[in-house]
Amino acid sequence: MNKLKWFKKNLFNNWYNTVLTILCLVFLFWILKGIVIWVFTQAQWRVIQVNIHLFLVGRFPKSLYWRLWIVLGIITTLSVITWSLFTKQQNIIKRKFSKFIIPLLAPIWLLSFAINIWLIGGGFGLKSVSTNLWNGLLLTLLMAVISIVLSFPIGVLLALGRTSNLFIISWFSILYIEIVRGLPLIGILFIAQVMLPLFLPADLRLDRLIRGIAGLVLFSAAYMAENVRGGLQSIPRGQAEAAKALGLNTPLVVILIILPQALRAVIPAIVGQFIGLFKDTSLLSLVGLVELTGIARSILAQPQFLGRYAEVYIFIGLIYWVFCYSMSLASRRLEKQLSN
Repeated sequence: MNKLKWFKKNLFNNWYNTVLTILCLVFLFWILKGIVIWVFTQAQWRVIQVNIHLFLVGRFPKSLYWRLWIVLGIITTLSVITWSLFTKQQNIIKRKFSKFIIPLLAPIWLLSFAINIWLIGGGFGLKSVSTNLWNGLLLTLLMAVISIVLSFPIGVLLALGRTSNLFIISWFSILYIEIVRGLPLIGILFIAQVMLPLFLPADLRLDRLIRGIAGLVLFSAAYMAENVRGGLQSIPRGQAEAAKALGLNTPLVVILIILPQALRAVIPAIVGQFIGLFKDTSLLSLVGLVELTGIARSILAQPQFLGRYAEVYIFIGLIYWVFCYSMSLASRRLEKQLSN
């Protein structure tokens, strides 16, 4: 009954609202009908079925897929454990387990990251796989995760540097942030790919993946710094003064008092930056890295699938949406947990 009253009050309360509502419903029905007809009768989803392995792992050797399955198992296991730790504690056993495992969680993730890179790239007893074969979603996730992990601490340091009373540190942080924020990401990626090797010794040649990561990290860190700085400015000055009155020095005040509150206040902005960075990895295809968007272009060049742009880009768009929405859900769960 409440829903019927709401519809009557907001959509059918007079004659012109009724006409407008009916016209909108007819238009939506027409749009949905066209979409359904195209999806089930006209779209050629065979392009996805045939090339699913290219979308996911690119040209990674099929004989070594077992290594990727182990990587997936490690990440899934740690993700489930981490997610469960940020849910409400329900019993004493789970509470004790959480107190034991939470301090070890960050080192375990770092160790698993090193193991996963070893499994993907090989070496140290495993057959090496060239980075030229790291394509598709595999490369997108790898670049995004590494860039997020590296840009976050650099952004925090830049934010602290910008608010520092030391002139040189503050001036350098401001200069870096303003210069990078004034440049487009694609320009920074080209600088990292083309100009960075010019400043290195002739015998030192960085891999294209490392140069791509460098460009993403340099760009994202500047925006991350401004997000964190907003959180730092939201903390009342009296808290730092009270902590110093208790005998804490400046580094401890920042690490134990100011920074945790500042980061908690800007969780939505930080996660929004992470989501933006994940989507920005699509620009790597313009500098020769065949990530998810780049592999889509290769698939569209196949003679039997020429012109199937809609099917391919809808599929990769769905992949991007799933991962971005998952990050959004995780951030809301974290906000809710920290607010309790």
